[in-house]
Amino acid sequence: MQVGQPPPDRGILPGQVGGFCRVKTPYHSPGLWSTEAAKGFLGYALPRLQLQLSLIFLLTQCLHFLSRPLRFQRVVAEILAGIILGPSVMGQLPKFTETLFPEEGNIFLDSLSKIGFVFFMFIAGVQMELSSIRTSGSKAWTIGFVSVLIPIVLGTCLSEGFQYIIPLYYVPAANAIVGIQTLTPFAVVACLLIDLEIVNSELGRLALAATLISDVISSVFTTWVRFALSRWSLVTIAQSLFLSLSSIFAIASIGRPLFLWIIKQTPEGKPVKGVYIVLVSLIVLMSAVISDIVGLQYQFGPLVLGLAVPSGPPLGTTLVERLQTLATGLFAPLMVTTCGLKFDAFQLYDLRFLQLVWLFFVVSAGIKVMSVIIPALVCRMPLRDAIILSIIMSAQGIVELALYQNYFMNQTIDEETFASATISVLLTDIITTRLVRYLYDYSKKYTGYQRRDIQHLAPNAEFRVLACTHRHDDALSAIKLLEMSNPTKESPIGAYALHLVELVGQASPILINHDLGQRASVSGFRSTEIVDAFHTFKELHPGLITMQAFTAMSLPRFMHDDVCSLAFNKLADLIILPFHRKWNQQGKLMLDSSVTRAMNRQVLDLAPCSVGILIDRHKMRRSSHNSSVFRVAVIFLGGDDDREALAYGLRMAASPGIHLSVIRLMARDDIEEDEWETVLNTESLKEIKFQSSVQANVVYREEMAKDGSQTALTVNQLAEVFDFIMVGRRHREDSTLLSGLMEWCEFQELGPLGDMLASMDAKKAVSVLVVQQQKNKTKIKVS
Repeated sequence: MQVGQPPPDRGILPGQVGGFCRVKTPYHSPGLWSTEAAKGFLGYALPRLQLQLSLIFLLTQCLHFLSRPLRFQRVVAEILAGIILGPSVMGQLPKFTETLFPEEGNIFLDSLSKIGFVFFMFIAGVQMELSSIRTSGSKAWTIGFVSVLIPIVLGTCLSEGFQYIIPLYYVPAANAIVGIQTLTPFAVVACLLIDLEIVNSELGRLALAATLISDVISSVFTTWVRFALSRWSLVTIAQSLFLSLSSIFAIASIGRPLFLWIIKQTPEGKPVKGVYIVLVSLIVLMSAVISDIVGLQYQFGPLVLGLAVPSGPPLGTTLVERLQTLATGLFAPLMVTTCGLKFDAFQLYDLRFLQLVWLFFVVSAGIKVMSVIIPALVCRMPLRDAIILSIIMSAQGIVELALYQNYFMNQTIDEETFASATISVLLTDIITTRLVRYLYDYSKKYTGYQRRDIQHLAPNAEFRVLACTHRHDDALSAIKLLEMSNPTKESPIGAYALHLVELVGQASPILINHDLGQRASVSGFRSTEIVDAFHTFKELHPGLITMQAFTAMSLPRFMHDDVCSLAFNKLADLIILPFHRKWNQQGKLMLDSSVTRAMNRQVLDLAPCSVGILIDRHKMRRSSHNSSVFRVAVIFLGGDDDREALAYGLRMAASPGIHLSVIRLMARDDIEEDEWETVLNTESLKEIKFQSSVQANVVYREEMAKDGSQTALTVNQLAEVFDFIMVGRRHREDSTLLSGLMEWCEFQELGPLGDMLASMDAKKAVSVLVVQQQKNKTKIKVS
């Protein structure tokens, strides 16, 4: 028997009815040596499939490259590639479709596209961190619930009214359009946010949280409707629900421990072994089979499994790197491209019906947008952000196309509706991407909707601090500052230590979580000393300090993203940054890092919370050995940053070992400041005045200065008296107290007072914390 030939027919016994029929499907071409067969090699399934994949991949990449200046999503190129290779363009060539994309060959493309879609959903789940969703609060739940409720109610009303206002044979198509248009697929929104590079922003996290809630509620509702409309008995419905819930629980409960075990077997800083990646891929396919068997959509199991994977390195990052290129870069887009292959523009001839179809699209899209904007405005979101959120949650992509394709294959919708739906998804993707990029302010990537600072921290809340270090002495300074921050049982400190390591060349960035139980590797020795110092500090304060240690290895231009992302994920109230200059104990400059300074400036611009630049001149650590009292001063001129420094000082003053002095500098002839700022400054100083009257370790005094020179003289005198001084970074540009000081300011990121204190000679050198309160949505000018 030759290769490619079917097995010999054994025939049917007399009187027996054949249960199936055999079709000869030649798979492998005999090659060039068989001249006659070589002429028609496209008649063989395998070489035809290989040529199909090559053409689709090549055309998709070319279109995506050409559309880069317009910054469209990749799905736009995938749809266009399918349309070009389909009957609308290339299909007009004689025998093109019959030769290269015959009907009998579609089963292979469809199978590969479904496998790619399974891994696409899995990776979408891997890239999302459920813990961040749980912290989104009532805003995400309100938007997610209402964005489902309004479209379902109005969609149901429209579906009921369709049978009275349109011909009956249009009703199934109308119901399918309205049903799909009201969905908010989590995977589609996640891919859009990743493509727009705002997945780690506050708006992106809110969109993901609301989308996931919306997707789960709509899935439950759809399942309930399917059961309600079925003619099954209650026992059958109960069994189906039990199997569905049990399969989801089994996938999550088996997958999560397995993934944690894999992480423990992987040394810190090392990639996951290939055998584990193969094992995870096998489990992904099995989860799809289980979902399909119990009656769920086959892609639902892989999504649940992906959510069970601990996000980030080592496992999550490695899975995305290994699977994204082949599975989601080649096979998953086939789902989109095959929809384009089925698009036939020459089937769009019934203009009356097309008008109704596009009316359904526009009305459904309008309902979806308004169902997001209304609850967002009720939750007091800015109008601009509410509009952006509604556009993001109205995005469409591979999930909608897969559903339209299913309806088309089971003949719920006809060719005209399917073609219109394909164009609708294409236009929606183009419009969505352009509008979000136009409306979204990328300079506010990490700007939040909640206060994350010290001034507005509740008295009994956990004080979360991200301490960034480059060297061991940075860790010692940060630990001393944390000790001064007065951790108590009522208000403990949640400390996150981040060791920043600069990568050289084209090495891949790595984020190591030292608390995952991984085995220590040789490459992690640089962080061991720093991590041990923070953990020792934690052990000295049992029940008062919680500690997590991380190491971020990245290129210098990306270090600020590591800092801001971790602070955002951990809901930090304060980021502590080391100053870029280092002095020895004799006051001699021994380090001046331009990389550290650039990172500090970028963090100040993008930070999702308050920031403090710590200038350690060894005085804060030496004084603790010489005296039982630590002398801290806050220089107060007024403004957000000074109020933040004052709030931090009040927290420190609750410790009996801290002696706090607040010095308010006032100008004799100053320009009147904003009335609201005056009210805020007065309210902040009320507390310190009261504390100074009841606490012996708190002192408040006011000093007058007529100009910047007198301010500088006062600051110089304070540096000789105190061990540690806190100042605000930003002040009014027209303040008389700072006149002339800006011209001599060497480090703009410190502000005039911080720059002056950092430039002190060795005899007057004092340790300083320059504080910047969490930025508002409006830009604040830096003096």
